[in-house]
Amino acid sequence: MSAKHRGGHHRRWLKAAEFLAAAGSEILALAVPVDCVCCGAEDLALCVACDRQVRLLTKHPYRAEEQAPALMNVDGGIILPVVAAGAYREELAQALLSFKSHGQHQLTSVLAKGLGRGIAAAAEGLDDVCLVPVPSSTTAFVRRGFSPVHLLLAAWGRTYSAGGVPVLDVLRKSRRRTVMEQLPGGQKGLGRGARARRVRGSMKVRGNRRSRVAGRRCIIVDDVLTTGATLAEAARALHLSGAVVAGAVVLAATRPPDSAGGEAAPAGARGKPPVLEKNKRIKDE
Repeated sequence: MSAKHRGGHHRRWLKAAEFLAAAGSEILALAVPVDCVCCGAEDLALCVACDRQVRLLTKHPYRAEEQAPALMNVDGGIILPVVAAGAYREELAQALLSFKSHGQHQLTSVLAKGLGRGIAAAAEGLDDVCLVPVPSSTTAFVRRGFSPVHLLLAAWGRTYSAGGVPVLDVLRKSRRRTVMEQLPGGQKGLGRGARARRVRGSMKVRGNRRSRVAGRRCIIVDDVLTTGATLAEAARALHLSGAVVAGAVVLAATRPPDSAGGEAAPAGARGKPPVLEKNKRIKDE
């Protein structure tokens, strides 16, 4: 069996698994009473009021790399610019956590729309750009039954019009494992150094897909920004394959766990820094 055929079979299996997970969640929601994941109101996974709050929290995308030390050099220069759709707080944080960790696929639509706003802001003024999703680890995929980033991108493209921006699923986790990568509990609670060591060398572009990104302008897509170590590793892997990494976009950004307290600056408090490669400003919708 050729490597190309095995890769195609694997992709079909992932898509089928994500479809079944989403369908199963929707059927279960019809059979079992649900409460709002944010306020506990009955009958909806996200009540009307909390749905509106999530939309408001993702209404004004902003530049977030200054909150991620792995994306800044020692002189304060930017290694990788990142646009966040919103700050990881309040209803957005709770909705995203419920979506990722508890399989609340009813939240896909509102979260996909928020991510789409971030993508629109990140890609503004850029021609011939493509989106590259960050892959879930095998452990996380098996535990959840789906990849959050891929599911959100699929919903965005299907429901809110991808606007002709292609999604190139070329990154995968490498087989190289370190002791840090095998520790339980994921990256939650890890500081900048520990996260960087855990993800270093963990991604690569699939060999038969390098030609798809070589010379292409790419925007990396992930769900949450913390220290930026994951995005930096994805950018490294793409650079090695000849891609031009224009920046990244995330649904939500939060301060790294080893920083001095406080939350990610909300849209209304952050000014309007330039978008990625162009010296343009993110437009508030």
